[in-house]
Amino acid sequence: MTTQGEPATAGAAAPPLESAPRSAGETPASAEPDLSAALGELRTAVAGARFPLVLPSANEASRTAHTVIGQLDDYLLPRLARLDAPLLVVVGGSTGAGKSTLVNSLVRARVSASGVLRPTTRAPVLVCSPADTGWFRQGELLPGLTRTNEPGSDPNTLQLVAAPALTPGLAFLDAPDIDSVVDANRALAAQLLAAADLWLFVTTAARYADAVPWELLQTARERGTVIALVLDRVPPEAADEIAGHLAEMLAAHDLAAAPLFVLPETTVDGQGLLPERAVGDLRSWFGRLAADGQARAAVVRQTLDGALTALGPAVGRLAAAGEEQTRAAATLDERVTGAYRNARRTVEQGVRDGRLLRGEVLARWQEFVGTGELFRTLEARIGRLRDRVVAAVTGRPAPGHELRTAIESQLVTLLRGVAADAAEAAYTGWQAHPAGAALLEPSLARPADDFAERAERLVREWQRGVLELVRAEGGDRRFIARTAAYAVNAMGLAVTIAVFASTAFIPTGLEVATGAGTTLAGQVVLQAIFGDQAVRNLAAQARVDLLERVSELLETEAARFHARTGAAGVDAQAAERLRVAAADVEAARRRAGLTRGAPLTLPGDER
Repeated sequence: MTTQGEPATAGAAAPPLESAPRSAGETPASAEPDLSAALGELRTAVAGARFPLVLPSANEASRTAHTVIGQLDDYLLPRLARLDAPLLVVVGGSTGAGKSTLVNSLVRARVSASGVLRPTTRAPVLVCSPADTGWFRQGELLPGLTRTNEPGSDPNTLQLVAAPALTPGLAFLDAPDIDSVVDANRALAAQLLAAADLWLFVTTAARYADAVPWELLQTARERGTVIALVLDRVPPEAADEIAGHLAEMLAAHDLAAAPLFVLPETTVDGQGLLPERAVGDLRSWFGRLAADGQARAAVVRQTLDGALTALGPAVGRLAAAGEEQTRAAATLDERVTGAYRNARRTVEQGVRDGRLLRGEVLARWQEFVGTGELFRTLEARIGRLRDRVVAAVTGRPAPGHELRTAIESQLVTLLRGVAADAAEAAYTGWQAHPAGAALLEPSLARPADDFAERAERLVREWQRGVLELVRAEGGDRRFIARTAAYAVNAMGLAVTIAVFASTAFIPTGLEVATGAGTTLAGQVVLQAIFGDQAVRNLAAQARVDLLERVSELLETEAARFHARTGAAGVDAQAAERLRVAAADVEAARRRAGLTRGAPLTLPGDER
């Protein structure tokens, strides 16, 4: 049965303190530098991880990364550098549990403010032996907190107090309330608990079952932090019942090995200290711990090893979140790529299926060739046909210009239509994705403002390219030389029509009588001049050139979307770097052999 002020392990009395199998100086000389280097690489990987896309896991990953970096900076790296540094006991607990009063009572001096107003402890107070102040003043542990000798309310400061009654090798840190109504206090309390070699959790008979403390106790257990508990302000008549129930709760949370101290409900003396009879056993327990270097080292090693082990799952969650970022960015990019790929296919189909030969282009082509005259002359010799075609067209330049304009208009209309459809499809695809919706702006729902101008320029430049093809193919032919530039232009238009002609083109209505015939006439004229194979080559080259230009135009449009995913800064290699760094830390931890897996035992009832 647990009596007032007496230490008890949940379920059984704790046996005497035993140090870990390896003493403080027995870590292999190469292990600590190896582990420190691995932790440094891990810190770099975690600090470099970014989660810019709006995803369900992003906020949690950012918090986890912040916590991991804090654990590395506040505890792991400085503690690993000095395993023999004084043992830090962080005193934490619920609002009004009496933490500050307990710290004052343990060191027999009023070193931390206590009172009825809540929250009392706003800035943390660290109490240590005068012999240990140098280590804590250096700022290696909890480097983000500014050291001060004066009490204050700034949560970014750490007040250092020397207590002559405290045995060297042990320090107490009075932390803010873990359930404080002030957000900054709660965050600071969690940060300080993560820097503890040993967490002394203080609760009361009225509040020991509160949810928040148990969440933190569970976190501390998972992280491997050594824990001791103080059940304060227990009415003597209910001590056995309350202590027994708390012991059951500890066992249910896999914390049965944590020492439990029961302090009776009592009054403080004139200095605000608890009577010695109430805290004597707890003071004695810490005194034995402070006096035994190997015991302190065992506590440090277990907490350190547990914190190192806990890095793996935390970094694994970061890597998984990083992979989700990469997948989301790829999904967004693929939705854009797919939309503009479909646009390109629509243009390619429009070029091949003859639809561009309908309407205005067909009318202008008929006018340009002169259907009746062409059919009559096709029955004569090819030499005479060439002369008649040239003579006919050289006197009527206007139809050629109008045909060229009609072709340009048809192509530009097609390009504007597919670009508008692609922009809408990409926009809608992103809108349906949480990460994509956050990256959108209204202008992306339509083609760029200068798209029509660029499309017109593309068609004109392509038409000039067709003329260059004609010149290159017919450069040594007397026909081109004799008829000069106008023949090149005329043949270029004929090649353009051949690009749009296809066996899939089946005219309808009046086009049956005239459309197929005029297309065939143009091909016959070209074949008479260049030869059958050369005509096919010219049309194929011109078609490829057009589609390549269209692809570049559409890629420029798609780049407006891709630029946003690129600017977000998703790092596709971050997850791999995190996993590799975590694996290296785990391998170095195993080589260091901080513990041998044996459970740590702490001071217990030695009466």
